[in-house]
Amino acid sequence: MSPRRSTPAPAPDGTTDIAAAGAALAARLPEASRPLGHAAYDLRWSWTPGGEDAYRRLDPQRWDACGRNPVRFLRDLDLGAVPAGADAAPVEAPEPTAPAELERPVAFFCAEYALHPALRIYSGGLGVLAGDICKEASDRAVPMVAVGLFYRQGFFQQRLDVWGRQHEYWVPLDPHGLPMARVTADGAPVTVTVTIRRRDVVCQVWRVDVGRVPLYLLDTDVADNHPVDRWITARLYVADRATRLAQYAVLGIGGVRALRAMGVEPAGLHLNEGHAALAPLELARPALRRGLAFSDALSDAGGRTVFTTHTPVPAGNEEYEPREFKAVLGGYPGELGIESESLLDLARVRRGRPREPLGMTVLGLRVSGWANGVSARHGTVARKMWRRLFGVPADRVPIRHVTNGVHLPTWLAPPLRELLDGYLGAGWTARADEPATWEGVDRIPDAELWAVRCLLRSRLVDYVRDRSVRDRLGRGETERYVEAAARTLDEDALTVGFARRVATYKRLRLLTLDPGRALALLGGSQPVQLLIAGKAHPADEEGKSSLQQLFGIKNAPPVADRVAYLEDYDLDMAAILVGGCDVWLNLPRPPLEASGTSGMKSALNGGLNLSVLDGWWPEAYDGENGWAIAGDTLANPAEHDMRDANAFYELMETAVVPLFYERDAAGVPVGWVRRVKAALKSIGPAFSATRMVTTYRDDAYRHLRPRA
Repeated sequence: MSPRRSTPAPAPDGTTDIAAAGAALAARLPEASRPLGHAAYDLRWSWTPGGEDAYRRLDPQRWDACGRNPVRFLRDLDLGAVPAGADAAPVEAPEPTAPAELERPVAFFCAEYALHPALRIYSGGLGVLAGDICKEASDRAVPMVAVGLFYRQGFFQQRLDVWGRQHEYWVPLDPHGLPMARVTADGAPVTVTVTIRRRDVVCQVWRVDVGRVPLYLLDTDVADNHPVDRWITARLYVADRATRLAQYAVLGIGGVRALRAMGVEPAGLHLNEGHAALAPLELARPALRRGLAFSDALSDAGGRTVFTTHTPVPAGNEEYEPREFKAVLGGYPGELGIESESLLDLARVRRGRPREPLGMTVLGLRVSGWANGVSARHGTVARKMWRRLFGVPADRVPIRHVTNGVHLPTWLAPPLRELLDGYLGAGWTARADEPATWEGVDRIPDAELWAVRCLLRSRLVDYVRDRSVRDRLGRGETERYVEAAARTLDEDALTVGFARRVATYKRLRLLTLDPGRALALLGGSQPVQLLIAGKAHPADEEGKSSLQQLFGIKNAPPVADRVAYLEDYDLDMAAILVGGCDVWLNLPRPPLEASGTSGMKSALNGGLNLSVLDGWWPEAYDGENGWAIAGDTLANPAEHDMRDANAFYELMETAVVPLFYERDAAGVPVGWVRRVKAALKSIGPAFSATRMVTTYRDDAYRHLRPRA
């Protein structure tokens, strides 16, 4: 069945609706503050220095109560309370980017985007990376459009009971109260149709402006759809397999159709993980309908596709039985004009085996002309992992690597940004990928750098205390427990952070594998305090169990005030943690950590990494900028875990804790600060999003072939 044409011609501009939304919001504000209304619909304010302050000063309490969402904030603002002379000076209000202005952009596809806490359409690292790529592409003026899904209920929110059991709940998102607008043409919503489960599913399109990069989000909550189909895009990473596959069809097939409907002709596609692996097939569909041979049309589409694989963990490389695929997408081969097995074979490691499962990563690798992992070690692991797919020795598998990086303007804590501005020169973030940019770190007086680190730790401790009090009040605990929560942590103590998705291979359990040694470390005369955060997937019972195990040590009387588990890990919390923790822990079972970016963020805020040599850390560690645990593997997992746990305790006891508390006459830990400077200088240029996006632009995107 051919896709139903439901989009008016000519193609919509794509900017009218979001510009009109900003203008309507601006119209209700005093003249001096009207630029804030326009800027509210461009997320660039969130990473522009002074951008948040321009909103906050209008009403600080309401700003926090609104979740720092400028659209909701300005709509609810009591205009009579706006301070006299308030203006929008630091916030730029650019004109929205029209698709026609993007000269053959790269179309970036991802299942999740972490752009702002109010827009909860993300789970974790994959979404954070996607958000950082979009922001950096905007800063670098790399022509790009992004495509994703609008999840009406987002990802789950987390609560832990007194026994450490995780409970999940979902909060609906109101698109009309978010910095987004529906794309329309001639007053009607722009829609595309994807056939799923033998039914036509109508997808409407929302737009979010990420600076120069427009992000288009597809949404199946449309009145014309079957009730089951309206729920396709309801939740991110829903447990139901058929619904997930339907989401991937909407993302890949519907995403390409939406770009066509809006008149966007991309230079190529960048698939950020296998969820959008159907997109190149849809890219090839017009050529197939014109009669081009399947192999030629696929080669053409592959030459215009970049694929980034993100994990060697089996759960991250989803597989489906042929019957599952046919039940959801059985009609799609007919739309392409090919036999069903021709399509299914693309997703099998070994072609011609009808019982073999279908892999989304396999499909992504097969239909892409360029593929990469996300760190040097992950590239090596991926080549070994997929050598059967390519039928060549591992060293000849065409999977490269582009190591991840982080968007500095987003993740640098303002106090440290101000300090670096004074020593690295004007506009230094634009040159963040150049080692010479960071030479000025050596000119920072130790006392100044240490003072900023102490300020960030103090703010983190205040944040943890405040959350602890609110959580205990929310559970109806007695005044005595609430007062105890207010005394949690010490703003001068060595603060260690472990915050990431709670999955078994992340090995959260290593922290308590030797309870006696862990208690001695936390309860020693030189204080060590531990902050933990992260969510287990609702279907991951083993991950949830590891959370409960932690509560035994968390509630141990000698160290109860030195351990805190922070519920509902999100972007706001992540920024405070990576800014304030002195040591950032990463203890994955190698070689399952593809990259990891939280440690990069910590290092760029003056934290020091203590990590297994896996993911990005083998490229970064030089012996002077943190600490490392061996990255080799043992055949016996229990022995391996015990070995690495002992290495962790040994490093903490003999190296980390003594160095932190060794102070000069002025109270500055000179040896510690020396390592902080080494980390800034070595990690700054190599692991910024500036370097990452520049590599994609100059290497991967340069290989995109023009359409045949």
